[in-house]
Parts: sequence; structure tokens; C-alpha cells
Amino acid sequence: MPIIKHEIYIDAPINVCFDLARNVEVHTETTTKTKEKVVGGVTVGLLENDDTVTWEATHLGVKQKLTAKTI
Repeated sequence: MPIIKHEIYIDAPINVCFDLARNVEVHTETTTKTKEKVVGGVTVGLLENDDTVTWEATHLGVKQKLTAKTI
């Protein structure tokens, strides 16, 4: 499985950043251009260990689904 690593400095407490990164509603709010929506798995709240979430969005005119699992 590919791993993407990205680093950025954010002037906020680590627990706030962590909770925002695993919040399904926050992600949905930030993807309005692609009309991304949750279609399976955890649909609201914070993702926990071993949770899955399936997203559906249209990118470059193609409707796609992506299922992610937290580890």
C-alpha cells in the first residue's frame, strides 16, 4: 500500500489538529467543490482505530469511490 508523507507547521495544539484530521464532517465541509460525500462506514464524528469510511466524489468528470481504513 502506498504511503504519502507530508509535513506542515500549524500553530495549534496537537490534539486539536488530530481531531480535525479525523473528523468526517470537517472533511466533508472542505470538499464542497468535488461534492464529496460519505457513502459507507463511519458517516459522522471522529474516526477511531480500525474504522473505515467510504467517500464518493467526482474528479475530472469521473465519479469515484475511495474506502480508507484508519490504523
